[in-house]
Amino acid sequence: MRGRGAQTVDRRTRSGADVEERPRAASVTAAATGSWLLRGNDGRLAVYALVDGGVNRWTETAVGSGRWTRPDFFPVAGLTALAVAQGANRYVHFLGRREKRQSGGAAKVDLLYAVQYQSGRTLGDWRSLGNPYRDARDAAALGEPAAAVDGQGTVHVFVSGGAGGVMLRRESKSGAWEAWQDLRGGEVAGGPVAAATSAGLVELLAPGRRSVMRWVQMDHGADLRRAQDLMPAPVPGSAALLETGPGVFTAYWSEQSGTGVYAQRPGEWAFPAGGAPGEGPHATLRAVVDGYDCTVLAHQGHTGTAVFGVCGTGGESAGLWWTDTGVTCAGTPALALDGRGRVVMATVATDGSVLVSRQRPEPGLTLSDWDRLPGN
Repeated sequence: MRGRGAQTVDRRTRSGADVEERPRAASVTAAATGSWLLRGNDGRLAVYALVDGGVNRWTETAVGSGRWTRPDFFPVAGLTALAVAQGANRYVHFLGRREKRQSGGAAKVDLLYAVQYQSGRTLGDWRSLGNPYRDARDAAALGEPAAAVDGQGTVHVFVSGGAGGVMLRRESKSGAWEAWQDLRGGEVAGGPVAAATSAGLVELLAPGRRSVMRWVQMDHGADLRRAQDLMPAPVPGSAALLETGPGVFTAYWSEQSGTGVYAQRPGEWAFPAGGAPGEGPHATLRAVVDGYDCTVLAHQGHTGTAVFGVCGTGGESAGLWWTDTGVTCAGTPALALDGRGRVVMATVATDGSVLVSRQRPEPGLTLSDWDRLPGN
């Protein structure tokens, strides 16, 4: 894991291998929220990103190959934000925030949903989940969605907006969508984040003005209930979750006054974990490094470059070993394990291209040169 602040990542980039031509290539306008670098049910990684007029997807040509297809383009007009979530069956669920301009000039805002069942295959049809707010002003203020998939395969969609609090809509066992539920809570700053444990129970974090609000699911199929808020006050939109023990999430967020990342587990006090993050959430991952169970965090640092930190899982109170990659990024990087168990980081460069780096076969967590994905 090297020493604190050690530079272990080369700053060069190289072009990824071109393969079968696709009809569309466009610069990325924004990374998706959630884990936008995902391993599919056949072990191949895929990258998902928002582009002008729709969604781009890059897929590894073979498990752990480091070679990528040119982007598949899935058109959908009016998307302003994209969230991606994955269940235990490796299906990929897409939630988009859409704005449609009406003749009078006012924007009509709703959420769209689609699903991908197999790696490299097409997405199902996009369908509208509507908008939980009836008041025109509240509806137009709808925030970016977040999603999680429980152990029964039920998709939970969360969104904030209007007068505050969090709204939830989820699938029923029959596959139909239930009505919107108001989880209440205070004003949400920057959007919620959700995840499911390995036992299939959903947890939700929503950064507020003075604390991080938290909801938990205590049993399969049960409603989420409000739990104790997390302190100190967060940077808007900076919360993240990682399962660091069986059924136990650790919450991470950036502290509002600039003292770095904080971490907290149920029944424990929040403790500082160092770092100098900028705005936005943290990518989280558990990985085996040199035979040790480790936690990896990544974020956009305060200077705008992609930064990652490593510690033994459960050992955040001793601080993380932070490394600045030196690569300027737009938004939060993504982390995943490839089909060979190696750590992979993806980031969107400021020119709208997607860069990917992979763990080297050497002691510590060192990353390779950056590959620029083809066709962007």
